[in-house]
Amino acid sequence: MAQKPSIPRGTRDFSPAEMLRRNHIFDIIRRNFSLWGYLPIETPAMETLSTLLGKYGEEGDRLIFRILNSGNFLSGISPETLSSADTSAVSQHISEKGLRYDLTVPFARFVVQHRDEITFPFRRYQIQPVWRADKPQKGRYREFFQCDVDIIGSNSLLNEAELIQIIDHIFSELNINVTVKVNNRKILAGIAGMAGAGEQLTDITVSIDKLEKIGREGVRQELMQRGIAPEAIDRLEPVLGLSGSSEEKLHELRSIMASSETGLKGITEMEELLGYLDLDQLNPTVELDLSLARGLNYYTGTIIEVKAADVPFGSICGGGRYDDLTGIFGLPGVSGVGVSFGADRIYDVMLQLDLFPEQTGSSTQVLIVNFGREELPSLIKIAGTLREAGIATELYPEPVKLKKQFAYADAQKIQLVVIAGSNELTAGQATVKNMKTGEQTAVSLSALPSFIKKE
Repeated sequence: MAQKPSIPRGTRDFSPAEMLRRNHIFDIIRRNFSLWGYLPIETPAMETLSTLLGKYGEEGDRLIFRILNSGNFLSGISPETLSSADTSAVSQHISEKGLRYDLTVPFARFVVQHRDEITFPFRRYQIQPVWRADKPQKGRYREFFQCDVDIIGSNSLLNEAELIQIIDHIFSELNINVTVKVNNRKILAGIAGMAGAGEQLTDITVSIDKLEKIGREGVRQELMQRGIAPEAIDRLEPVLGLSGSSEEKLHELRSIMASSETGLKGITEMEELLGYLDLDQLNPTVELDLSLARGLNYYTGTIIEVKAADVPFGSICGGGRYDDLTGIFGLPGVSGVGVSFGADRIYDVMLQLDLFPEQTGSSTQVLIVNFGREELPSLIKIAGTLREAGIATELYPEPVKLKKQFAYADAQKIQLVVIAGSNELTAGQATVKNMKTGEQTAVSLSALPSFIKKE
């Protein structure tokens, strides 16, 4: 017996019902991106490794899926290199490309490559899959979709405020209650400097970003493993444990970091951002979280993370300000800011909380019963009329028993069935059966489209 086929761990197939639910999410996200004036782009699934490596930190680089060179990828490698234990040296010879880890770095590459064709500030959105060679677990996949929205070529903090407003609109429309956490990498740099470990900012941010996952003692142990001095860790802990409102935390930080120019600048930026947000009536709670670091190396200012309030889950949206990501591709001094919606995690949250509308179970609104060859020309005409009216319509392909056709409608979650046999057609009518309520209504063929739209 042939072995049952399978797919790689961390990837998934999606059934029609699942795709309809996913498209419900994508449609809401895409509509809001367009509503705020952002334009769509797409980039290739693969990028050169020179584009990808060095942008995500040491841990991120390890999670990039590398693609073997075409043909004899081992040609040109010396036997000494091949037999050595230096996998990095071998990898440089056999692989020149990798699957994209996120959409932000390819976007920066796109901006530099097409700088003469775009107008700054450039507002773009991008909805495509990304890949990470991570350990699969609940809410963490090796292949998943990101829905990114960025504005590049502007330093204004109004952009951050606008992105948080977009977050508010999208999650309100999806009926997900969320908490929006914000911080600023300049504040983190000031905290690291105050602790006497300013040169180890990356190690510090990568570690404290895991505070919620591994706890304070776990972060302390990881900081020590990364070579952070115990006295520096002692100075970090009280700052990360500050309590009170966002305004109270910032006020306290001003005193603590009075000698840090970078830290004070971050505090000022955060105060300005929170001031803009106060002007808009947002649904989600927006709070300053000093442990929020988002371990990606390219963030330089505001950082944003969104979590579902009603279910324990990881981040379902996040992003931040990057001041010079395009500089590594030869276009320095172009600041940008963006956020990424994790469609797969959003899907899991909505499924767990039963938030999908019933109509996302099927794309078909109406099933027309097939009575046979004699009625078929009229039934085809009815189906065409309904489709011209914008009503998604199926005509059952075989003239089988009504019970089987009704069972099909039930299984496909098609709410309305149109019954038009010879008697109905002679009378210029059809019977519309609501599969949910069982109610049947006689409707004239001319009034059928308007009746179904009301239903």
